[in-house]
Amino acid sequence: AKVREALMGGFASSKILEIHGDRMVKRTFDPGFRIELHQKDLNLALSNARAMGISLPNTATAQELFNACSANGGAAWDHSAMVKALEMLANHTVA
Repeated sequence: AKVREALMGGFASSKILEIHGDRMVKRTFDPGFRIELHQKDLNLALSNARAMGISLPNTATAQELFNACSANGGAAWDHSAMVKALEMLANHTVA
C-alpha cells in the first residue's frame, strides 16, 4: 500500500496503478482481464518475436509469472493477481 501510494504521487501515477494496485492491496482478484487471456496474447507475442529473432525478456518474465499463477489455480484470476506469483517467489505476502 505504501509503495502504491508513493508511486501514485509521481510520474508513475496511472489509472492502471490506481485500480489494479488497489486490487493487489485489497486482494480482490475477481476477473477483469483474466490471466489466461494474457497468456494467450503473450504466447503470440513471444512466438512472433522468436520467428523474427527478437528478444523480449520482460514479456517472457511476465509470461512465466502468469504461468505460475495458472499452475496454482489462477487462470481465471484478474491479471492483478500476478502479485501472488511474486509473493510465492519471495515467500512473503504483500498485504
